[in-house]
Amino acid sequence: MPTRQRLSRELAGMPPPLVLAALYAVLILAGALLLLLPISHRVPISWSDALFTSTSAVTVTGLVVLDTGADLTFFGQAVLAFLIQMGGLGLMTFAVLILGALGLPVGITGQIYLRDDLNQNSVNQLSRLVVTILKVVFFCELTGALLLGLTFIPRFGFWRGSWEALFHSISAFNNAGFSTFPDGLVSLATDPVVNLVIPALFIVGGIGYVVLHDIFTKPSWRAWSLHTKIMLTGTAVLIPWSVGMFALLEWHNPGTLAQFDSVLARLTVSWFQGVTTRTAGFNTTDIGAMHDSTSLMFISLMLIGGGPASTAGGIKVTTFVVMIFATVAFFRRQQQLHAFGRSIGLEQVLKVMALTAISVILVFAGVFLLAATHDGHFLDISFEVASAFGTVGLSRGYTSELSEFGRLVIIVIMFLGRVGPLTLGFFLATRTVPRVRYPEGNIYLG
Repeated sequence: MPTRQRLSRELAGMPPPLVLAALYAVLILAGALLLLLPISHRVPISWSDALFTSTSAVTVTGLVVLDTGADLTFFGQAVLAFLIQMGGLGLMTFAVLILGALGLPVGITGQIYLRDDLNQNSVNQLSRLVVTILKVVFFCELTGALLLGLTFIPRFGFWRGSWEALFHSISAFNNAGFSTFPDGLVSLATDPVVNLVIPALFIVGGIGYVVLHDIFTKPSWRAWSLHTKIMLTGTAVLIPWSVGMFALLEWHNPGTLAQFDSVLARLTVSWFQGVTTRTAGFNTTDIGAMHDSTSLMFISLMLIGGGPASTAGGIKVTTFVVMIFATVAFFRRQQQLHAFGRSIGLEQVLKVMALTAISVILVFAGVFLLAATHDGHFLDISFEVASAFGTVGLSRGYTSELSEFGRLVIIVIMFLGRVGPLTLGFFLATRTVPRVRYPEGNIYLG
């Protein structure tokens, strides 16, 4: 008992983001051990294969070094689905749900960890938010599985079709991008059910639980928070942009859209591939066959990602929008940043700058390390790193070319892309009061 009390005190003294990062690391290691069990795989796999796959699942990325459907057994695929669910839902959210079901109190420490896991500023309303998360997750994943069954069950039979539908529903809602098919969803590129259900799942999952909570509990646009308004506005701009640009750039490419004869089929593929890029990672066309210009656009979208407190990765849409607002305000020589009748404080702007700067440095370091140790097209390497950081999972076919060191680099980037903002938030929230004030100086910028 004294040992447990001492451990509890030590954990209470640690920064919540660091504890959460440690919990994610433990889950990754446990998942790798489960995947190494003989019952989990049909072909021999190495420790590197298991660790990479487990990290990709927990960080809901979707980069693969194994053929999920062929190399893993049903048990191995079930382990993968569990890791995806845990990584997407959030460890602290899952723990609170379990404690609530058992009638056990969460405690103030647990609430603080939950606050950081959900990227919230306070512990108020967390219980209601968790309930919203629970309802949304199970409703969306169950509904998605039932609808996908309309396509998968006739193809594969009832039992296998039901599992394929459930697995892809979990993977889609959590923005993981894992598929049990060797070519992803290419064979289902024009299937209407897949093109409606899968995007609906990862858009809802990637928009953020806070936004969904506002939509379901508040009656009108005016009652919604500034965060929700910025998130929805940014998403409403990015989706048409990505879909339209993919269609424009790839319309005559025989490796992607030009292989389809009808305009409707090309627009359908453009819709799916345009919306999946920001963080979901599914593909209905050959990513490696895209033009370089399209790949560069995809890199930018993957780095932006989805919404905070969601299953998405990247720097987040709200960060990108606030950065744009701050840039516009600078050129207009405005002293105060505001949007939708609300001001945005300097502290938020500084956080956006810090998060963007750290993200750029991390991606640049990853590209440099892979370029220095691998022979390959620079665009392929950059695409791989951006996909790992944004926890997207799209690849131009370079994942299989990674060395052991390259896999380690991608593992670290996937991990930091998922839990890095938590640690960053802690350091940004640490306030220090200066004891000495210095006279202001001038710096020539730009």
